[in-house]
Amino acid sequence: MKVLTELRLRSRHIIGPIIGVCLILYFVYHAVQGDRGLIAFWQLSKQVTQAENTHSILSRKRVELQNRVALLNPYSLNEDMLEERARLMLGYSRSDEIVIFRN
Repeated sequence: MKVLTELRLRSRHIIGPIIGVCLILYFVYHAVQGDRGLIAFWQLSKQVTQAENTHSILSRKRVELQNRVALLNPYSLNEDMLEERARLMLGYSRSDEIVIFRN
């Protein structure tokens, strides 16, 4: 009987810190691995950086296309651009020219 009493007394002193440590570990785990944890934050930061890079590339392409369209505007037609587009679309070239297609 003395052993059981001793175990009960010691367990009262141990259970509190064990529960406290378990709670701390629970919160630390979810702060790192959770849906809004550090790893999720790093992944979202990486996705934002990739999206910004894609946005800048597409913005540059858009500006380039807007410039090309502006050169084909009927009110301010650029003859060189018109000739370039006509040759490309119709497949015309002069006999002394070398045609190189690029994307």
